[in-house]
Amino acid sequence: MKRLVLTFDDGPDVKYTGRLLDLLKKEGIKATFFVVAKNAAACPELIQRMKKEGHCIAFHSLEHRHAYLCSYRYMKHDFSKSMELLQNMNCPVKFYRPPWGARNIFTKRFVNQYHLHMILWDVMAEDWKVGNTPEIIAGKIEKRIFDGAVICLHDGCEKYGGAKGAPNQTIEALKLVLPKLKREGYQFITVEEYLKNA
Repeated sequence: MKRLVLTFDDGPDVKYTGRLLDLLKKEGIKATFFVVAKNAAACPELIQRMKKEGHCIAFHSLEHRHAYLCSYRYMKHDFSKSMELLQNMNCPVKFYRPPWGARNIFTKRFVNQYHLHMILWDVMAEDWKVGNTPEIIAGKIEKRIFDGAVICLHDGCEKYGGAKGAPNQTIEALKLVLPKLKREGYQFITVEEYLKNA
C-alpha cells in the first residue's frame, strides 16, 4: 500500500476548515492540521471536531510570525503561550512546523524544550498563490507526489499573505484529486502514523 501524509497549515479558519473536514470525512481520510494557536483558541469547536474525527493536531506557531523577525524573547513567548492555549483545549501536541519553514537560532532550543518533532514537507502545491485554479493545484499534487510524501496545503492562509479565497481553491482541488489518488492505491495517514511506521 502506497502512503501519503496530508497536512494543512495556518488554520483553523471559520470559513474553510469545517468544509475541509466535511470533505475529509466523506472520503474517509485522516489528515494532520498544523494550527496557529491563536486561531485554534478562537475556534475551539473546530479543534474538538478534528480530535473527534481522528485527525492529528500539530503546532504552527502562536500568530504566524516569520522566524527571521523574532527575538529570543518573542520565540519563548510564542512557544509557551501556544502550548498553554493548546493544553487548555486538552490538545497536547507533538509536532511543530515553523511558518514558511523558516527557523532562527532559537527554534531548535524551544522545539527540544517542549519535546516536539519538527516536520517540514516534501510536496508543496503553491495553493496560496493568486490565479491558481483547482485544476492547477490538483495537477501539481498529482505530478509531485511519491510514496511516503508529506504534502503541505493550507486551510487558513488568507490572513498570512495567501490569495483571497485560496483555501476554497484547495478544497475544490482536493475534491478532484483525492478520489483519483485513492483509486491509484494511495492510503492517507497522519504524521503520527507515518513516524510510527517509519
